[in-house]
Amino acid sequence: MGLCKYGLSVGYNPINYKELEAVLTGRPGPHSVFIGAGANLPHPSYGTPRETLEAAFEELTRRGVSVLRVSAWFTTAPVPASDQPWYQNAVIEVATDLSADRLLAILHEVEEAFGRVRTTLNAPRMIDLDLLDFRGEIARGGAGLATLPHPRLASRAFVLRPLADLAPQWRHPVTGEAIQALLAALPADQVTERL
Repeated sequence: MGLCKYGLSVGYNPINYKELEAVLTGRPGPHSVFIGAGANLPHPSYGTPRETLEAAFEELTRRGVSVLRVSAWFTTAPVPASDQPWYQNAVIEVATDLSADRLLAILHEVEEAFGRVRTTLNAPRMIDLDLLDFRGEIARGGAGLATLPHPRLASRAFVLRPLADLAPQWRHPVTGEAIQALLAALPADQVTERL
């Protein structure tokens, strides 16, 4: 018996009751972990960008990362602006007993399993999974280590809009800025449309 489409079932993954409270109340807790998901190319096996990302959420569940909530979906202009196809983006809140570094490694493993090939910066892609915020932790990162929060999160509408949908009271762990203030400071060319 599961609480959501992607997992969090009794018997498969242990339930963390603080994280369950966040799901039931709709408010992120101090233990919230947020992952950004985006794609702008169809996948030959999974279909549209959104279908591919939803399949990736299911794969995360199979790897012990329970998807608690999924934001609304947004179609977003590429950043920086270019002639590549627009992206489909969402943010998920997850529960995990993994460390931030191990979770980042799993995100990369899922991307690779779904055919992600890293070529040039900001290239079109079939899948992109980014660790945005891990329980409010701050970390410098490095080779194979998570940089927390995600270093470009505050300047990207395609991350902030779905994150605000999921966690309207969220604050940047480093600056303390409210998400609404970060959204207001974004340039007008970062177009997002709620689907």
